[in-house]
Amino acid sequence: MWAQLITMRVKDGTDEQVSQLLAHLRGIEQPGSGWIRTTAMRDQADPNRVLVLAVFQSEASARARETDPRRADGLATLRVMMGEILAGPPEFNDLVVIDDSTP
Repeated sequence: MWAQLITMRVKDGTDEQVSQLLAHLRGIEQPGSGWIRTTAMRDQADPNRVLVLAVFQSEASARARETDPRRADGLATLRVMMGEILAGPPEFNDLVVIDDSTP
């Protein structure tokens, strides 16, 4: 498995827009993309800091998903939404999953 941690700084008063952004992202997902799950979190100490952990079957499937033409229109809308609510560019950290467990 492979994951990407996206850190975003959001503008004040954009809680509803952040929820809409995450819902939009789920809505443009395509079957067979390799996407396993996404977990979105807000920093308790800094509520304008939002972290999103996206987990994929592999880095190759995640990279192919980035350029999937079926997602192009949805991604264009997503970029506009991000421009309205983010206080700066997001930061992306690429991660190799070494353990993934649930109780």
